[in-house]
Amino acid sequence: MENGDDNREGETLEEIVGKLLLQQKKWLAIAESCTGGGIAARMTRIPGSSRYFDSACVTYSNRSKERLLGVPNALLAEKGAVSAEVAAAMAEGIRKKAGVDLGLSVTGIAGPDGGSPQKPVGLVYIALSDGRKTIPERFQFHGDRETIQAEAAQTALEKVRRYLTRG
Repeated sequence: MENGDDNREGETLEEIVGKLLLQQKKWLAIAESCTGGGIAARMTRIPGSSRYFDSACVTYSNRSKERLLGVPNALLAEKGAVSAEVAAAMAEGIRKKAGVDLGLSVTGIAGPDGGSPQKPVGLVYIALSDGRKTIPERFQFHGDRETIQAEAAQTALEKVRRYLTRG
């Protein structure tokens, strides 16, 4: 699945997600931490993506999560930036701030440093918010920094695809 390949009719996952967003007349905004803008880069590679992709924030620091997304400082202090609760707050925050249908967020530890026994390198939380519910999911990826970032981006886009094809 390198470079976003999905191998369905030769389309990349970001192309499939884009077509689904367009068909359903939905707009997406993304809040990225450990993926550093990688998901937004994939989305904006697609010609015409401005018809369904609104914006992205790379909120790497806790300060930027608070300032740009409205993640409460108390939540960051209590749960840590890499948590289901913060991923949910990031997804809700970007959806509300951008005024879009779907907010997607990714926060995690890409490594090689920064891990702990409780939160190892490769731990990633991905959340999707649609205004009715916000669903964070926990993932554990393995490999080097680049591999973890790529897997997190692919999994985040797959989460959006699954949501859009649920009907």
